[in-house]
Amino acid sequence: MEQLETVIEVKNLKKSFGSLEILKGVSFEVSKGNVLGIIGPSGSGKSTLLRCLTQLEKIDDGSITICHDTMVKDGVYAGKDELKKIGRHLGLVFQNFNLFPHYSVLQNIMDPQIRVLGISREEARKTAEDLLKKMDLSEKACSYPCELSGGQQQRVSIARSLALKPEVLLFDEPTSALDPELTGEILKVIKSLAKEKMTMIVVTHEMAFARDISSEVIFMANGNIVEKGSAAQIFKAPKEERTKVFLQRFSN
Repeated sequence: MEQLETVIEVKNLKKSFGSLEILKGVSFEVSKGNVLGIIGPSGSGKSTLLRCLTQLEKIDDGSITICHDTMVKDGVYAGKDELKKIGRHLGLVFQNFNLFPHYSVLQNIMDPQIRVLGISREEARKTAEDLLKKMDLSEKACSYPCELSGGQQQRVSIARSLALKPEVLLFDEPTSALDPELTGEILKVIKSLAKEKMTMIVVTHEMAFARDISSEVIFMANGNIVEKGSAAQIFKAPKEERTKVFLQRFSN
């Protein structure tokens, strides 16, 4: 079997807020082209884990390597310039879209490219238009976020992340702010990215989606990884009692 390249490696990651331990020594790897689904009850540390990977939170201890670049080793971070470079390996899609309300859809996708990648407006526009076509939103290019449905806003958010050409795309509950009827369109987009072998980490409460899209699944509870394995193993034959209890609440 072909050995896949490791693009994210996390070792013994610890994070506390005051006296509250959120992550208690988390370790895992993500291979290129795979989708890692992270599931678990609210408060288990899933979103905090993503925020640590994207430098939105600073870890207390542990090591993180992203695309062969060491972001932090045994709690000691790399220099500012190196961290900025490493940050560009990752794209994060938030729960609540985080679009600029005073920018059009096209501007929301163009502006980060110009500022972060330093490319021309013409090149940024071409990429933005191509991504809007991919997201089936070409006709919304001149609209503003307030004129879009939640599902459309989230698709713009995904396009904006993809425009920066990340090696890994992270999703933090991408459907949690959406009405149920809008959830399907976002899951369809993420599934299409998985078919294109985009490396992704997806934190989600959508169990059927996690089962269908993930190459591997991590089940977290109380700041620990309780169990990890293939999607088939976790959902069909979980080994840990805590995992079984959690998944019993969800129908197949």
